[in-house]
Amino acid sequence: MNETPRPRETASGAVAWPPQSRTGRAFAHIPGAPGPGLPHRSDGRSPHTPRGARFPGPPGRPGTSPPVPGRPAVVLSLCAVLFAFLTWQLVARGPLRRLDERLGVRLHDGAGLPHPLAEFFSDLGNTSVAVPVLAVSAAAVTWWVRRGTGRVAWWPALTALFAILVVPALVLPLKEIFDRPGQPSAEGLGYYPSGHTATATVAYGVALLLLLAGPVPPHRRDVRRALTATWLLLVVCVSYGLVRQGYHWPLDVAASWCLGGAVLQVVAVVLVRARVRERPRTPAPDDVTRRQERRADEPERGDVA
Repeated sequence: MNETPRPRETASGAVAWPPQSRTGRAFAHIPGAPGPGLPHRSDGRSPHTPRGARFPGPPGRPGTSPPVPGRPAVVLSLCAVLFAFLTWQLVARGPLRRLDERLGVRLHDGAGLPHPLAEFFSDLGNTSVAVPVLAVSAAAVTWWVRRGTGRVAWWPALTALFAILVVPALVLPLKEIFDRPGQPSAEGLGYYPSGHTATATVAYGVALLLLLAGPVPPHRRDVRRALTATWLLLVVCVSYGLVRQGYHWPLDVAASWCLGGAVLQVVAVVLVRARVRERPRTPAPDDVTRRQERRADEPERGDVA
């Protein structure tokens, strides 16, 4: 039978109790406090490891932010392959180009949205409309970062400038190379790919990415989804208006979708890295707090010994 442990008397007359198991975590003793401190004392400290400074990814997806390195490469590859396929069909006068021309004439001459409304949608792809929207978004994100960190961030303005310059740098040479004629109602050559569609896709898309990387927090999923849906709706409306008004063929706007998607993927990767560097960090404890923590650790080491 197991007997209850009894205390033993030592030679000096002191009573020595047998060792007993302890459960839970040790309590840190704060100097000057009447009793023991609080458990989980180190939970509020700033992280001291590289992984501690990283941020978890979206719920339901493994990994951390920045995203998986292979994902941007996959998106860029898909955009490049699709653009190459569309271009091949255009140059080779394949079945997709014949279908594209029949669909374009039907959308232009057949039933659809009123032409004044379609003209309004096509005007949303003008630089005079899209660039101010992008500039306002970049200014809002710059102000938000300045308020949160106390420093002036240049990455929103540089990202907006990149979006403004990259569209003509990509589209204009391609227009000169392929020199595709427009619909019967259009004049001249050089309609592939669509510059208005590329402008709308990149300008509004970069404005969306700036807002998602700045003022709109990740837990506001409803706001983020609404902004993304607004961007998709704008791109679709601009594309439809251009085809409806006879400014472009459907294949022209589809090629610009591929170019815009590749540009937005590059911008998204750059923004993730820039946003992590600009994220406010937890201030390090001062010297007095560090000395108190060292003193609080000494009783814990004695208890363990």
